[in-house]
Amino acid sequence: MDIYHIWCTLKDGVGDLAFAGHVGKYLDHLKDQGHIAGWRLTRRKLGLGPDDLPEFHIMVEVTGLAQLDAAFGHVATRAEPVEGLHHCVNSLVSKVKFALYRDFPDPVRETGAERF
Repeated sequence: MDIYHIWCTLKDGVGDLAFAGHVGKYLDHLKDQGHIAGWRLTRRKLGLGPDDLPEFHIMVEVTGLAQLDAAFGHVATRAEPVEGLHHCVNSLVSKVKFALYRDFPDPVRETGAERF
């Protein structure tokens, strides 16, 4: 499983529950269409976390880079309804950071090839 991480801060005046609702509609749409395997939205708690990471963290699970590429391709069409759903999330945030991680060790890892 690959996990696409998104960290963001809400723009001034944006409600946290409204944001969460829009994220849910958008990512549920991608999941229902088979473009992602799952997702999760988290929020920093008690102010704990690195200063350079924003308050909200979205994790999007995909079965591999091909599924992630297909998801990006679907969103890039800018066709409805995905365009409206994406815009509803994207227009609410600032200070966005992205990362891509994978489960480790992943299934393709061969044993005995360790380097020290």
